[in-house]
Amino acid sequence: MHIEPGVLAAGKVAAANVAALALVAAAAWPVARRPALALRTLLAAAFFTLCMQAFHLKVGPSELHFVGAMPMYLAFGLVPTLLGFALGLLLQGLLFEPADLVHLAVNTLSLAVPLLALHATIGRRVGAVTLRTVLELDATYYAGVTLMVGFWLSMGTVATPLTEWARFAASYAAVVALEPVVTVAVLLAIGRARRRAWAALCFDTSRTLHAR
Repeated sequence: MHIEPGVLAAGKVAAANVAALALVAAAAWPVARRPALALRTLLAAAFFTLCMQAFHLKVGPSELHFVGAMPMYLAFGLVPTLLGFALGLLLQGLLFEPADLVHLAVNTLSLAVPLLALHATIGRRVGAVTLRTVLELDATYYAGVTLMVGFWLSMGTVATPLTEWARFAASYAAVVALEPVVTVAVLLAIGRARRRAWAALCFDTSRTLHAR
């Protein structure tokens, strides 16, 4: 989901910077009111960084990553996940790939906008989580991520063939197949610990996993 440096003109990167800063500022406001969300944000950023570094592969015009978005969203909630994306991408740029800092805002929006759209639609209805729910969330979210990558590429300084984007989009089928396994494992672990005080601080324990 990374957009490589040089793909977008400086003006479009600047516009993305403004949009990402506004989004991060809006997401940070609830954290100021509920300090417990700060801990969840740090945990989300650490989990996201671990997932992203665990697997990444150049595919067509972008990169295939194991993002871990749905385990984050269901375990930590919307705000920590949004801020975890931004903080995790910043840390990865500082520690591993300094060139990615040029498109920090672009890549943050590629992950955050689909999550906001998901939360505003089917995400709000999620209470008791089933395997079907997890599959639906994953498929919808990663469809959004690949569309966001296509959006950025469509505005690139050099035209990207549709077949190259389609090859990248198809590669995310592997993530959609694998990530639900991680999501179920994470939710089961939280379910076992949900009665403990530390679990209520670290996780959104209102979302439990139900077999169906």
